[in-house]
Amino acid sequence: MVERVAVELFATPDNAVPTGAVVTTVPTMDGVNLRVARWAPRGRKRPRGTVLILQGRAEFIEKYFETVADLTRRGFVVVAFDWRGQGGSDHQLANHRKGHISSFKRYRRDLDAVIHEMLLVHCPAPYFALAHSMGAAILFEALSSGENRFERTVALAPMLAIARIKHPGVVRTLAEWLGGLGLSRWFIPGGGATPLGTKPFLDNRLTSDPVRYARNAGVVAAVPELGLGDPTIGWVRAAFRFMAGLNTRKKAEAITAQVLVIAGGADPVVSTAAIERFSLYLKSGHAIVLPGARHELLMERDDIRETVWAAFDAFVPGSEGTGPLSSQADNSDSAAA
Repeated sequence: MVERVAVELFATPDNAVPTGAVVTTVPTMDGVNLRVARWAPRGRKRPRGTVLILQGRAEFIEKYFETVADLTRRGFVVVAFDWRGQGGSDHQLANHRKGHISSFKRYRRDLDAVIHEMLLVHCPAPYFALAHSMGAAILFEALSSGENRFERTVALAPMLAIARIKHPGVVRTLAEWLGGLGLSRWFIPGGGATPLGTKPFLDNRLTSDPVRYARNAGVVAAVPELGLGDPTIGWVRAAFRFMAGLNTRKKAEAITAQVLVIAGGADPVVSTAAIERFSLYLKSGHAIVLPGARHELLMERDDIRETVWAAFDAFVPGSEGTGPLSSQADNSDSAAA
């Protein structure tokens, strides 16, 4: 079953849509429609290139409006999209709160579709990637298998291994066993439909910034269909299979692209130690660990975000910094200029 969601972008009082958005759908080879948005920098005849944003699990384009404004100010065309089963893209289950996938190979089809139907057709080169968590891991897999269209990649907290799991082998075995019993579309044991980013701030593992956390929670409160609950057993099984195949020295050494990896020193979601080990074997890459930063680096407090953007500006050719970012930067006309 494929359930479709209306293709549009949603604004809230604290999260305006950056000016000039072009929203469309991009079909994948297996018939899934992805919600895709594109922005061009205002007042610039020749953009510095295109940045593709690859979001993490349970995210949606609206969470990245501030990031879009940051990038268009730097002179880039920006493309953002929702993975299948998330945000405004087609969902695989009737219950839209279930984060489900049977194989991460399906996400690769999403990436290929956006590259071939959007970037290569409508966007100026050179192409850069700004990828977070699950999106960064999916991109690493693509890069290791020969994807060479990105001039440089900035990977934020890539999902190579899950943090704070004492016995990951037991978790994987349990997911395999429950999936084998036909329960792959069930929520994980103890999981439910409450969106991750709407739980109490004090208990959150994503960011230390209460204002940005509240902003993102407000989007889901206003547009409930964008929210995604806990993963299904099938998603967990697919994720562990994917990470086991990706998180190896051989895969890292196969990535010849220029890569900057940025990890959070206090990330309770993905393993920073695994990120550092993987990065050691990148032929043209290195890692930076930001002390005190949690998982969502672009949703963190201003001092952490400014460090991320300083690293981005130093790494991505043609990027030009805009000075210190004001707290909770406005995404309106002035911010997108």
